[in-house]
Amino acid sequence: MPGAAVHQALRGEERELIDLVEQAYLLHGAGSTVNPPSYFLRFPDRPDARIIALPASVSDTVGVDGIKWISSFPANLAAGLPRASAVLILNDPRTGFPYACLEGSIISAARTAASAAVAMRAMTGQRGVAPRRVGFVGTGLIARYIDRYLLALGWELDEIGVFDLVAGSSSGFAVHLRGAHPDARIVGYGSAEELLENSDVAIFATTAAAPHVGAGRWLEHNPLVLHVSLRDLAVEVIDAVVNVVDDRDHVLQANTSLHLAQQAHGGADPAAATLYDLLTDRFTIPVDRPVVFSPFGLGVLDLVVGDHVFRAARECGEALVVDRFFFDMQRHSAPDSSGLPTVS
Repeated sequence: MPGAAVHQALRGEERELIDLVEQAYLLHGAGSTVNPPSYFLRFPDRPDARIIALPASVSDTVGVDGIKWISSFPANLAAGLPRASAVLILNDPRTGFPYACLEGSIISAARTAASAAVAMRAMTGQRGVAPRRVGFVGTGLIARYIDRYLLALGWELDEIGVFDLVAGSSSGFAVHLRGAHPDARIVGYGSAEELLENSDVAIFATTAAAPHVGAGRWLEHNPLVLHVSLRDLAVEVIDAVVNVVDDRDHVLQANTSLHLAQQAHGGADPAAATLYDLLTDRFTIPVDRPVVFSPFGLGVLDLVVGDHVFRAARECGEALVVDRFFFDMQRHSAPDSSGLPTVS
């Protein structure tokens, strides 16, 4: 399935995808998934680049195995190319045979955005107050997808803030936001801290490899933070907030902000709850403290969304069929009429 078919299958399906991803989290929390640790392929000559393998399996009503193979090459941005590229392979759980290969970067972006929307729907629902000011730190593809999926939640925003180290990226994103939110003020900020001080909800969607935001006045109004890029917040911030994660085992690795906090405090788990705890009312976020949601990104989400995309595209005739992809399907050579192999 090429990217155009994936894009078409997801177009206008934001609300359905949010519900689908929420169900995937519920399946994961109930133990109906297998989601091993991601494998990071790194390169000594390109230390900022990586390719990640995310194998997973979803049982229950979905029934799909598979793997996402996603690269992150930040140097691509200077050449005008997307930072990430990916493919997603879906396997039949009965035979193990792959039945679909999909362009994976769109699926990855959509499931990431849907995950953010699931968390924000749960957290703002518990607080009982819809945000009026949203801010984006990092203004690339993922930020655009997150904005689209948050828009599906029906928030009436007064202001959307933007900050990016690359001025061209933030100005381009501001143009997109003006079209998507004609009634909201679009404000550019000079620093992440200034944006945070003026946001009820802040989204980190950067390529940061190490923390660059410390504790400060921005924590005083108890904002909700979507820490999608995982490595922006200093240990002192993680210590000062209520941390919610998608999966404890996964997020406490690869030098994420929470992993650094765990290492700094002798292995203590900094997470107060998982998203599953919120969705099943096992945990209620406080109104008098800042809350940070840090999703590592689970392969099971890619599988659930990918299988949904595949079925939708196949029904519309958009899936490209490769005949006889598996060529030699016989275990042994064909026998003669006696039922025994011929020997010369």
